[in-house]
Parts: sequence; C-alpha cells; structure tokens
Amino acid sequence: MVPSGILSLWEQRGVEVRFKSRKLQLLFEKDEGAAKYPAGVADAFTGIVQYIQASANEQDLYAMKSLRFEKLKGPRGKQDERSLRLNDQFRLIVKIEETDEGRYIQILRIEDYH
Repeated sequence: MVPSGILSLWEQRGVEVRFKSRKLQLLFEKDEGAAKYPAGVADAFTGIVQYIQASANEQDLYAMKSLRFEKLKGPRGKQDERSLRLNDQFRLIVKIEETDEGRYIQILRIEDYH
C-alpha cells in the first residue's frame, strides 16, 4: 500500500512492462515472429501492451472490460498469474511484480485457450 499523498512509480510514469522472453520482446518491438500466430493476435498483443504501458495503475486494466483482466484460478492463481484477452481464443498471461522501486507487469506468454 502506498502511503497517503505519495504516488507509486506506476501512477507517476504509467506501467512498466518487462518481458519474460526475448521472443515476446521482439514480437512487441519489431513484430518479429508474428507469422507464428493467427491473423490479428500479434496486433492485439502489441495494442494491449501499449495500453498497459499507458495505464495509470492496474485498476485501469480492470476498468477496460473488453480486456477481461482477471487473476487465474488454481495453481496459477496462487502464483499471481493474470490473463488479458487478445481475442476469443488467445490470452496474454502476465504477472504483477514488485521491487523496491515499485510495481511492474511481466509479460509471461501468449496462450491458446482452446
């Protein structure tokens, strides 16, 4: 919890995003590897990561109902993994991490939910 009157780094600068794998980072930065996914998934991934970066805090992600930002259930929920909807079939799996400097979202993977 942030003390009253002090904004977290998240709220000051938007959300920091870190990528678990170099492949996901290259997909975001250079669209490298986009052909691996069905049409529209890579574009949705890029758009959602940009939205995360522009968000003031995680409440903005919950407020955007079309993202269906939610904590996963079961063992993955116990690991604090969350998902965001890329399309009807694919989800972006993320985790909110915390350091001494503040909170950030780590992009873990893109999953096929069917």
